[in-house]
Amino acid sequence: MAQRLRNLEALVEAGFEPYPYRFEKTASAAELQARHRGAAPEQEWPEEQVSLAGRLVSLRRMGKVTFAHLLDESGRIQLYFTRDQAANYNKLKKLDVGDLIGVRGSVFTTRTGELTVKVEDWQPLAKALRPLPDKWHGIKDKEVRYRQRYLDLIVNPEVRNVFRQRARIVRKIRSFLEERGFLEVETPVILQTAGGTEARPFKTHHNALDNDFELRISLELPLKKLLVGGFEKVYELGRVFRNEGIDQQHNPEFTMLEAYWAYADYNDMAELVEEMLAGIVLDIHGSEEVEYQGRRISFARPFKRISFVEALKEKSGIDFDPLDLERLRIWADAKHPELIDVPSYKLLDKLFEIYVEDSLQDPTFVYDFPAAISPLAKKHRSKPGLTERWDLFVAGMELAPAYSELNDPLDQRERFAEQARRREGGDEEAHKYDEDFLTALEHGMPPAAGLGLGIDRLTMILTDQPSIRDVILFPLLKPKPAGTTEAEEG
Repeated sequence: MAQRLRNLEALVEAGFEPYPYRFEKTASAAELQARHRGAAPEQEWPEEQVSLAGRLVSLRRMGKVTFAHLLDESGRIQLYFTRDQAANYNKLKKLDVGDLIGVRGSVFTTRTGELTVKVEDWQPLAKALRPLPDKWHGIKDKEVRYRQRYLDLIVNPEVRNVFRQRARIVRKIRSFLEERGFLEVETPVILQTAGGTEARPFKTHHNALDNDFELRISLELPLKKLLVGGFEKVYELGRVFRNEGIDQQHNPEFTMLEAYWAYADYNDMAELVEEMLAGIVLDIHGSEEVEYQGRRISFARPFKRISFVEALKEKSGIDFDPLDLERLRIWADAKHPELIDVPSYKLLDKLFEIYVEDSLQDPTFVYDFPAAISPLAKKHRSKPGLTERWDLFVAGMELAPAYSELNDPLDQRERFAEQARRREGGDEEAHKYDEDFLTALEHGMPPAAGLGLGIDRLTMILTDQPSIRDVILFPLLKPKPAGTTEAEEG
């Protein structure tokens, strides 16, 4: 760093503005590569004057000539400086790998056919006071990659592509829904009562109002209020926050798509989701199949449909109705003593996770969840004890739940009361009693289908990434010990 500071001082003494305000770019590395693809070696285009800007990722000084590589957002391109033609050639020695520079010059191909910019003028745009990682094939320490994502993006071009694909997936979702009449909206992040699912919220305090609030754990309840208000198709792509553990499939801050469709039910929503996901996969991969962690997954329609209860019985060997929670408790205590502290009604979810989820690799709708674990879903019209809820599983992960939404305020009030009793019994994740939402329902909400889709998990699958932290630019990490620098930690 001391040497880089001296180099910065030398550039200032030579009359350069060390951190200029702007630079006029006329091309990118990828544009030039595309424009001259297939060009023969030793061709020149002196009339093609270009301006590029980016980061120096290699620098080889050879006396009267200097070769370098410039990395911009689109890719890399070689630079060629000569003492006779490049302005301020002697000051190139004050540049360091990692510096941001702007160059102007013409284009040619070398004897080996590499497209190169013959630099006539250049200027520093920002000095890198810290050196970049030595190994340009990538940073191997995942903790450093996540904590210093900017370095990960510089040295690993495939990582940049993951996030380009993520943006493309989100654009496709928006386009699909808007073409079908859905309106994108924004709802509050800070709420008096965070609801819509069973999860522990993060808490905060508003000084001016002198009141405690919670960060949202779901987008559901405000969006349903919009159905009450007369909107018939709404959706939101937003961050939600759950005070839970961190693993390959969970980050406390993540992105959800939630969509609500008045006068439709969960069967209609299944058809919509199936069409949307199959179309996105085909658009991005050019095929109905993707490879995820060494396994081929087919998004060909129709997706498989199975029953929650029947799948659990088949895979676990349970020979009784698992909705009998007293009997299920006895069975689970004998077979799975590690679940002894899990509330009886949550055994259904835990056992399904243990016995069934990993077998659901190709997209599979798991239909008709028990009412005990679905406090916001409508009772099944013909199956007692069940609700009109499905969850879509892909690659063994829950990707998207959907309901025929509960719009009976009397039924909802009873279910909230049951959830409140569970909270009083020590279940911190039980849904809170939300009187404001009940008031909205009492004004009349139309029959509706609702969907929640995890954008991060979908991106994992479509970009073949093993961890949710690989598709979130800045995942939550444990704070570093006080006084520890990035270099010391890495």
